[in-house]
Amino acid sequence: MTSFVAACIQMRTGRNPLENLDVCEALVREAAAEGAVYVQTPEMTNVLERSRKAQLAASSFEGADPFLKRLGILANELNIWVHIGSLAIRLEDDKLANRGFMISPRGEVVARYDKIHMFDVDLPNGESWRESESYSAGSVSPVVDLGVAKVGMAICYDIRQPALFREQSKAGAQVLTGPAAFTKQTGEAHWHVLQRSRAIENGAFVVTAAQGGTHEDDRQTYGHSLMVDPWGRVIAELDHDEPGVLLGELDLAKVDEARRRIPAIENARDFSVATVSLSGEMVR
Repeated sequence: MTSFVAACIQMRTGRNPLENLDVCEALVREAAAEGAVYVQTPEMTNVLERSRKAQLAASSFEGADPFLKRLGILANELNIWVHIGSLAIRLEDDKLANRGFMISPRGEVVARYDKIHMFDVDLPNGESWRESESYSAGSVSPVVDLGVAKVGMAICYDIRQPALFREQSKAGAQVLTGPAAFTKQTGEAHWHVLQRSRAIENGAFVVTAAQGGTHEDDRQTYGHSLMVDPWGRVIAELDHDEPGVLLGELDLAKVDEARRRIPAIENARDFSVATVSLSGEMVR
């Protein structure tokens, strides 16, 4: 069997983690009832809060996080893989990790991923974000063998870093991910082209669950949870910013087909970059 059903859970996470957990559980159950064996939630599934102090207060240490406990039980009950796009996890130094988790059908956490690339930007509409002030960046990019597929873990802003996804693909990833809380402004400008580009470059599926709508802290996120096939075609999309479930069938034979037709990974070569001055002098 080369095909399986995947699901993205689109949320509008607020300030109360337990309320968010109830919403998340209901949507995961809905996805499983529709046949999904892999269910992905968005970035910051547990709590979204603009205030660093309030975000820290609302977050738990990993061992005490209610999402991990309940979604582990749920994965086991439903016999599915649950990919928590990320949770705000409290660390010992009063900082946070933006941490994704892969939970097996046995209810066990088999992989963790701390977001590597921090969203430190000033946008044209006046929005300013400094993720590095609150979160500790990770340094390891996991590819997880689920049996049905090899899945690369990434988070949101990582999608703008093609090298990360190329390395995952070289390591065997067939499905790339970028669970997100994309701003409305950047989503309208770049969401689809970024997801499609990562799929085309690597001949891989890209599956991304998203946050959507106006949140309790007044931020606006884009929604539009998306699945793209290895040829760059959108095969499923929630064309709105409301909470919901997106389902899609992923046929891994299409990964092999795309990589045979355009063997970009196989054809890649090591190289160096040289700069050339106005005098014509080349500097390596």
